[in-house]
Amino acid sequence: MTGTRAAKLVGTIVAVWFAVATGAGQPQGSTLITNAVVLDGTGTPAARVSVRVTGDRIVAVGALTPTSADVVFDARGLRLAPGFIDTHSHHDRGLADALAPLSQGITTIVVGQDGGSSLPLKDFFARLDTDGGGVNVASYVGHGTLRRQVMGNDFRRVATSAEIGRMENLLRTEMNAGALGLSTGLEYDPGIYSDPKEVVALAKVAALAGGRYISHVRSEDREFWKAIDEAIEIAREARIPVQISHVKLAMRSLWGQTDRLLKTLEDARAHGLQITADIYPYTYWQSGMTVLFPKRDFDNRKEAEFALSEVTSPDGLVVTRYQRNPAYEGKTLAEIAKLRESDAPQAMMDLIKESEGDVGIVATSMTEADVVRLMQWPFANICSDGTSNGGHPRGFGAFTRVLGQYVRETRALTPEEAIRKMTYLSAVNLGIADRGAIKPGYYADLVLFDPATVIDRSTIKEPRAVSAGIHTVWVNGVAAFQNGAAKGTKSGRVLRRRITGQ
Repeated sequence: MTGTRAAKLVGTIVAVWFAVATGAGQPQGSTLITNAVVLDGTGTPAARVSVRVTGDRIVAVGALTPTSADVVFDARGLRLAPGFIDTHSHHDRGLADALAPLSQGITTIVVGQDGGSSLPLKDFFARLDTDGGGVNVASYVGHGTLRRQVMGNDFRRVATSAEIGRMENLLRTEMNAGALGLSTGLEYDPGIYSDPKEVVALAKVAALAGGRYISHVRSEDREFWKAIDEAIEIAREARIPVQISHVKLAMRSLWGQTDRLLKTLEDARAHGLQITADIYPYTYWQSGMTVLFPKRDFDNRKEAEFALSEVTSPDGLVVTRYQRNPAYEGKTLAEIAKLRESDAPQAMMDLIKESEGDVGIVATSMTEADVVRLMQWPFANICSDGTSNGGHPRGFGAFTRVLGQYVRETRALTPEEAIRKMTYLSAVNLGIADRGAIKPGYYADLVLFDPATVIDRSTIKEPRAVSAGIHTVWVNGVAAFQNGAAKGTKSGRVLRRRITGQ
């Protein structure tokens, strides 16, 4: 997508704007950033220009002369980009100092993912308004959260029409509080038990409020193609923009079928459906071990064997959380099976039974070639799917990994395209205005980085290692990260969806 086309897309979002809390930490005066090579987010070639920030906004970009009102910041030839927008984030878990997102250049996180969100959002937003935050925060409404609220623990079935009606009413309230739209986690409890008609009904409510739909689809492996078809059908029936979360081909028999997937998505777009995706730059994911049993038949050895031969492998599955025996944490399933004098399928079934399903894992399921090909799709933006305290390195390293590995080292993406996928395209895919670009009038969310040294340093063994090469991060005009440390500022804002005329 060209910068011009993206600009037109943003321009079409005339009904939606984002209100922000004024909050503490409002910057005063002007800052003139000089000697920066600016990647403005739209995909246009980088240029050495100056950027003037007054208060929380960018007011000028170009060949600027310092004035007596300016505090001059010499960028020394480093790259200046819009602050990165994490369209699929769980960084609200442990957001105290926002080190995880800020240290990789993220200035806006979008939470309420995979069907789970705070409820009511009004209270969640009010707390952030009062307490402030290190980064901007927007949220979807979780379908699973609505389902649990209405159905309680009796969720292992299709919802009745009356129950769907109650979910719809809850969703309307949450949309009025400023939610972006509806999120689903259809591979997880309780969403896995929902009928597609239930999801469509709720998506229609979100659409009528000017919202969007984002989905961890119903299957990323065994029933993958049906799951993609379902997402497209929701876009068609509900007439709503659909974002496919952390798009992947997570099963051996799916590997190499990226062309088929992209053709399916492109065909849907050709028919007027606004289908987009986000992706993180890793071949392994993090979740609970129970997700490997889509029928929740945890004592089914054939299912265990299939999961460990087709979806992942005993050597490719690492336990990140096992409270019954923390000594297992950090070990592969193959290593644990050996310790238990068992084989891997039996060990997996036993771990789930002993912990009542509470086993956190990181599992390798994708190929590098597929990740790169999907990342290059013009409508796929970068996300982290990370947390501030999780076991996957994406929580601290997703965006810097793209800049280090996929831009500098392998050149799978140009610098301009990579930044577009972290900023302006993200804003387009979310419907956010006035963020994601370095333009006059846009909010001053900015990241200054060294293209020669930027890299992720987090690993599965050290998932909270801070990235290298991020020099300074500004959030709404306030320097929030510098010299490898979060400054503890609270300049982040709540980003609420508002509808003109409501």
